[in-house]
Amino acid sequence: MLSLIKISALGAACLLLAGFWFINRDEMDPLMTPARKARIEASPHYRDGEFHPEVPHEKVTADISFWKSFLFPAAGVNIPQDPMVHEKKDLKSIPPWDDVVVWLGHSSFYMQLGGKKILIDPVSSLYASPFPFIDRAFDGSNVYGPEDIPDDLDVMVLSHDHWDHLDYDFVKKIEPKVHHVVTGLGNGGYYEKWGYPLSKIHEADWNEEVKLDGLSVWVLPTRHFSGRLLKRNQTLPVSFAFITPNRKVYYSGDGGYDGRFRDMGKQFGGFDLALMEDGQYNQNWHSVHMLPEESAKAVEEIGARALIPCHNGKYALSTHTWQEPYERMKLAAEGKSFRLLTPEIGEAVHIGDDTQQFREWWNMMK
Repeated sequence: MLSLIKISALGAACLLLAGFWFINRDEMDPLMTPARKARIEASPHYRDGEFHPEVPHEKVTADISFWKSFLFPAAGVNIPQDPMVHEKKDLKSIPPWDDVVVWLGHSSFYMQLGGKKILIDPVSSLYASPFPFIDRAFDGSNVYGPEDIPDDLDVMVLSHDHWDHLDYDFVKKIEPKVHHVVTGLGNGGYYEKWGYPLSKIHEADWNEEVKLDGLSVWVLPTRHFSGRLLKRNQTLPVSFAFITPNRKVYYSGDGGYDGRFRDMGKQFGGFDLALMEDGQYNQNWHSVHMLPEESAKAVEEIGARALIPCHNGKYALSTHTWQEPYERMKLAAEGKSFRLLTPEIGEAVHIGDDTQQFREWWNMMK
């Protein structure tokens, strides 16, 4: 009996130690220095110990169908049966003055504007969660990694700290290539913790502009939440506007629909291109992830001439079929004032080129 008690106690101690190690991994929480914490607490959007969206989101609920799809996605339903169609553009070979954007999968983009090299929410992780068995990337969707990113990267931006947007390994490996990081309040704590010098890190509140020698990066509102595991809303989720003398591009990050899009459209006088979320939505949480019809409405309200939908094509994070976001957006875009652009992963989109055509590549897969 005494031996059994000792074995049980040892097992419990091992579990506690493993749990302590797990929640204290470098990937989990940002470094909260006194200066960073003070700036967070000074934000008008931070109260009662956490950040709040301008329009409160509704309670997020999940039923048994969600958990079934989330934990056991079905090939040909929630995940493709075939590998993702892709066309791998050599990012390093793109002429430096070409205004282009390349979808890297999910919500990750490489973009060039006015000679500036920009990286958006880069993720190449096999799993979009802290657990190496949940949210596995679709076959063929991990085309790009840190080695593919050009040297001399002017800026990397981060919309928020969820696992499908912030990739620890990717971020650490490309640090020598990155001149600047722009993100919402608190998120700079990840970069500082992971080896980035403070001189590279620009943390901003909503509606603040970061000027980078010919490129303005506006940090803008969104209606979402943040947190890697246990702690929620200690960092500020954001969207972005990228402004050069000749181009304007908007990136939505994640977030539910509200009146901010019309306001931003008036503020910036429209955009050449919107990179807007379209995927991993559900009626039960559409206040934190837009439905395709809401995304299409947001594109019109922000005054974008063209749309590339994202937040799809890599991870199954909801109950809908993997093709559904493309089909619903195709219908939602009919008769609208913008062009719907549907590049494959790795296919270069020339910003402002109204003649470029794209295939409905999702119909080429099962």
